[in-house]
Amino acid sequence: MTAPTAVERSRATLDLDSFWKWLVLHPNCIIRAGSVDALLCDDEDFHWQFVTEENGFLIAQLVYGKRLVGELLIDRERVAYVQSLQGEREHEYVFELISETEHECTAAWVFVMSHGLDDDPQELAHATPSLVH
Repeated sequence: MTAPTAVERSRATLDLDSFWKWLVLHPNCIIRAGSVDALLCDDEDFHWQFVTEENGFLIAQLVYGKRLVGELLIDRERVAYVQSLQGEREHEYVFELISETEHECTAAWVFVMSHGLDDDPQELAHATPSLVH
C-alpha cells in the first residue's frame, strides 16, 4: 500500500446541506463557481445570491446591481457529498459537489473560496445566517 498524497490527506467531505448553509454565510468569499457547462468569476462589482427551491434545486446567482450575470442550478438529488481540498494557489480552497453513478464519480459543480471551513462540519449543520464576511 502506498502512502496518501498531500492532496488526498487534505481532502475532507461533508453533506450538501451543511455546505450550503455555510456557503450562504460566506458569499463574499467566493472566488469562482462553476459546472461542466459554466464558470462564473467573482468581481468587486458583483454579489452572490442563493435560493433554495421547494423542488429540490439550489441556485447560486451572480448579480451585478439588479442584473443577473449568471446562475448555477444545483440538483440536490445528484449530489452525493461535498469534497473540500486545498486549491492550487495559496488562499484558494476548492469545494467539489460530487455526483456519483454506478460507473462514474464526477465533480458536477465546484466553488472556489478564499478560505476553507471555519467550523467543525458537525457544527455547520446547526448554522444560522447571521453576519457574513
